[in-house]
Amino acid sequence: MRYYIIAGEASGDLHASNLVLQLRKFDTEAVMRGWGGDKMQEAGVEIVKHYRDLAFMGFVEVFKNLRTILRNLENCKEDILAFNPDVVILVDYPGFNLRIAEFLKKKNIKVFYYISPQVWAWKQSRVHKIKRDVDKMFVILPFEKDFYKKFGFDVVFAGHPLLDEIVKIKNQPAKALSQLNKDKKIIALLPGSRMQEIKEMLPVMLKAVSTFKNFNPVIAAAPNIPDAFYQSMADKDITIVHGRTYDILQHAYAALVTSGTATLETALFKVPEIVCYKGNRFSYLIARQLVKVKYISLVNLILDRMLVKELIQDDMNEKTLTTEMRLLLEDEKYRSNILAGYDELEAMLGMAGASEKTARKMVDLLKGTSV
Repeated sequence: MRYYIIAGEASGDLHASNLVLQLRKFDTEAVMRGWGGDKMQEAGVEIVKHYRDLAFMGFVEVFKNLRTILRNLENCKEDILAFNPDVVILVDYPGFNLRIAEFLKKKNIKVFYYISPQVWAWKQSRVHKIKRDVDKMFVILPFEKDFYKKFGFDVVFAGHPLLDEIVKIKNQPAKALSQLNKDKKIIALLPGSRMQEIKEMLPVMLKAVSTFKNFNPVIAAAPNIPDAFYQSMADKDITIVHGRTYDILQHAYAALVTSGTATLETALFKVPEIVCYKGNRFSYLIARQLVKVKYISLVNLILDRMLVKELIQDDMNEKTLTTEMRLLLEDEKYRSNILAGYDELEAMLGMAGASEKTARKMVDLLKGTSV
């Protein structure tokens, strides 16, 4: 069968690549094309456009780049029609992918959506469009199945694919970070995957960690951002490790993490963390009026309680972050409570094998053999 896959960010590229590998097990003649990144390409997908050219964050940034976004949409639609797929698999990235889904519905092209848009957080009215335009939704968070059920939409929950990826990493010997002082514990700095958010987050993180001389701060550089960009904000003695976030987390004692999938990744590596977010003020004010969730981190959302500290917008400053870091680094009872919460979180996410289970279900649906 012919598969067209669209992922617009690094995390989507990762999960899509693992899904692709599993799809090939159940459909050995699969032909795959799409929009994504290096990992999808390594898994055998012919990449038309890289996600690094698609990432626009926040209301203001989207408005500024609206012409480019609209051109990308049209190019994508044309390429899908030319490829003539049996199914289009949309991976997260809702601002773009929901528009593609609407177009595909009109063209009678089957749509699977893998990793639900966060409709439970804001604009719940989008559920009605998803029901109309998406043939099957595959969710990765346990509470999403019940959420969609309230709207009469039966979705598939097969577990969270991060478990598979992290189990795979943990089963291998930890790769050394040879350039580090082995006498100092590591504080991992994960300032995001987009230049806009890194500019906001990293300077504050660096100022805060400079207080703790007995620790070794390490910047986890995103794979799509050049090292020179980080070097322009950091002192020359700060360690920058490019494209090895999981290696860093395997060695880390604590972490400062920009809100997003990385908060969950950090938790699954059992690294106590502080979740940080600071963005364009106008975009933030708009989002605050629209978002209907109690927490910004996936860790706290899934557990439905405040386990890890969240510093948002004005609270994300050097003084407050330094105070919270002291607690995270020095209070063993505080750290133990976080680690116990991580164990609870892992159990809620389901057993390993999410990518395989999802791929099997997709192929069965396409072949008409699924119950």
